[in-house]
Amino acid sequence: MHKIHRYILLAAVSVLPLSCETLSVDEEIQHAPIITSFTPMTAPAGAEVVITGEYLNNVTSARIGDVEVEIIEKVSNTRLSIEVKQGVTSGRIILVNPTGEGASDTEFTCSYAVPEITASLLQQSAELGEEILISGTHLDSAVGVFFSSEEDEGELHEAEIISRNDDEMVAKVPYVKGSRARITMSYYDESGLQYTSSDGAPSIEVIKYSPALDLGFTFERTAVGSSITLTGQYLNNIERVTVRRADPQEGESAEEFDAIFSASGESLSFTVPAGDFPDGETATIVKAYWFDGNESAEFTNTLTVYVPLVFFWQNIVTECQTQNENGLYAAFFSPQTGLVYPNADWATVLDPIAMKNQGAQYADKNVLVENVISEEEYYSVVPYFFFSVSSGTDLQINSPANSNSQFKNFGISYPVSSGNRVPGTNSSTASGTPILAFRALNAENAAEAELIRKVVNGEIDDINEELFPIDAANQTIAGVGFGSASGGIKHTGTPNWPGVSTPADKVDTVQDLGDSDLVILMAWYDYNGYNSDNDVENIRRIGLMHITQVHWIVSNNDFRGTQVTFDCYWQKYDYDYSKLQ
Repeated sequence: MHKIHRYILLAAVSVLPLSCETLSVDEEIQHAPIITSFTPMTAPAGAEVVITGEYLNNVTSARIGDVEVEIIEKVSNTRLSIEVKQGVTSGRIILVNPTGEGASDTEFTCSYAVPEITASLLQQSAELGEEILISGTHLDSAVGVFFSSEEDEGELHEAEIISRNDDEMVAKVPYVKGSRARITMSYYDESGLQYTSSDGAPSIEVIKYSPALDLGFTFERTAVGSSITLTGQYLNNIERVTVRRADPQEGESAEEFDAIFSASGESLSFTVPAGDFPDGETATIVKAYWFDGNESAEFTNTLTVYVPLVFFWQNIVTECQTQNENGLYAAFFSPQTGLVYPNADWATVLDPIAMKNQGAQYADKNVLVENVISEEEYYSVVPYFFFSVSSGTDLQINSPANSNSQFKNFGISYPVSSGNRVPGTNSSTASGTPILAFRALNAENAAEAELIRKVVNGEIDDINEELFPIDAANQTIAGVGFGSASGGIKHTGTPNWPGVSTPADKVDTVQDLGDSDLVILMAWYDYNGYNSDNDVENIRRIGLMHITQVHWIVSNNDFRGTQVTFDCYWQKYDYDYSKLQ
């Protein structure tokens, strides 16, 4: 029976010669669920039953007989789905909402059938991960499908079921250790979950293309941050590359450190990770993983990892504030870790201090407000920088603390909107935490030209107080004037960046700079911050960047999708100012 609640709303009106009142009635109808039909009327445990009726939106629980079952989906006020649970035999379907409960006129009956595969219709072979068609009977009763080879020694590997009906099923071939796998299924009967017998079960050849390196390769002594390229077959199946100490001594770590890598069918390139390897040379083992980590192999040749007294990172690629579908969405590079951080990790992984303070820590560009963040908080964020394209045309390198208007230009994913930008909202005033400054070197100056040559030729083996002395009186670093440094410099500045020019037309353009003179000197400042009266005060560490390619990419009708490739040297230990006295 309908329950009708009437709400009488009295509204006062202006006093007129004849006063009056208005009356409105809002009826809210509540009713227990009504089941008009359900299908199928007979099905095995695990099957979906679709119910039609009325007043189904507010259903809170469902039963078949006395057994409570799961509500899979509420489609509308007239339709919902439940799943038949193990333990159901037969009974009316009962739906409950806050008003009451409703039962079906007829009973649902749980059927128990043993699924069976028609072996003669099963294909003879399939690749790992391939979708195959399985034909048979009572396949709707199968709870799971499993592959197992003799080498698995009884271990079952469950296949993902893509689709099925009673006589056909599409499943994805899972990993097995061997090359021939028997296919079995699980199902319910009155006593619980059962499995079809593996004896006489149909089998299929599972084709796996394991990676193989070309014979005869040897590792050369390689510096941390440098890349190694190997050739072979099926290398695109490699999912992880690690490097660890070959023979750790007591107290030393045997941890595997993940390498950044890329792979195609016949080529594998990986960058030697920094790990915890000490300065100098360390014998290491390289290991590759594939097939979801189920298989792996250590390379037979030992890699001698060289850790110089300076961090060196090679062929780093970062992206400006892209807004296109094919963007990398990875703009932030730390010369301390050698990692390019995804835009989505800025607020939680890279710079949570900035996210927390939302710009309140800075009085001006690169100038901290006293006591808003602690010294410990400041140093908890690794130094990092990023590129942007100012006004859509000028390539610019930026200090995180240089501008509170920069981060909101960087998207996290496509399509970019106000809700998925760094740091999550288009109106944020957040500034990044680390304070940096930059100076493009000028090849027309003799001292700077010599430093450019060393950088381009890979001759920077150390950055320290003796090799790069700071002269506060003359505002120089190793004789290079740093007085004109800035928290953000453009390619159109003074001096111009050699080889970099904004394309005249709005088309994707690659500018390969190679061994050009485009080298940038940069400094990371300590907690005392940047002093605009003297650019070389409070420097904690310095670095040198050699830009080798600018790939101008059109994004949102300008060049904000541009990618920059560079090599980077970074000082490993803080300046010891006592050595400068």
